[in-house]
Amino acid sequence: MKPACLLLASIVLTSAVSAEELGQLVFEDHFDRNESQEQKDEPGNGWGTNSKTRAKGNKQVDLRDGAMYIYLSPEANHAVSVTHPAEFTDGAVSLRFMLEDAKDSLGLDFADLGCKEVHAGHLFAARVNPKQVTLQDLKTGSMRLDISEARQEKKPLNEEQKKAMEGKQKVIPLASEIGKWHDLVVKISGDELSATIDGKDAGSFKSPGIAHPTKKMLRLSVPRNAVVDDVKIYKK
Repeated sequence: MKPACLLLASIVLTSAVSAEELGQLVFEDHFDRNESQEQKDEPGNGWGTNSKTRAKGNKQVDLRDGAMYIYLSPEANHAVSVTHPAEFTDGAVSLRFMLEDAKDSLGLDFADLGCKEVHAGHLFAARVNPKQVTLQDLKTGSMRLDISEARQEKKPLNEEQKKAMEGKQKVIPLASEIGKWHDLVVKISGDELSATIDGKDAGSFKSPGIAHPTKKMLRLSVPRNAVVDDVKIYKK
């Protein structure tokens, strides 16, 4: 059970930017539950993970102390991906996160597996590490199917592909203290993606891939370690 003061802080932050700005609350999870065993991922409440296919089934997600701890297994060949359905056109995601090491990071990756123009449904992402926030258009950039395949095969990109990669992300310097909880809000409106950390505007980024009409899945992408709590998904 998490302290009442932390729950109140989360409620206050959300209410400060809620209703009109974020939209209708369609999902929330505070991770106040226990797993039935400790050998395999068991996040519950509709969450899925890629541990079976990418980490030989080793546990990479642990619920404890009222939060979700995500950590990369030594057996993994890919970043940890913790997924939940999140269908909307415009909307928002808010959550609390903690990074416990300077090398840690957390990505909010929005996807549509029905979109065959891109690798694995990747549309766009907001990524945070202790030094910066990165906003990315993946659909018309690095995850566009032909570009992704060329990069995986280590083939040089042609001139059109190189041009397509230009301007498809924005990096915003913004420090997040290690070992401390932070509040993150990511909003999607048309072709614009924006983020705030602890109520501080981290900036926004406009790009065509963000306007993809059917965002269907939220992926929490963790290439090393991260802790997450109080996830809320909104749609307009």
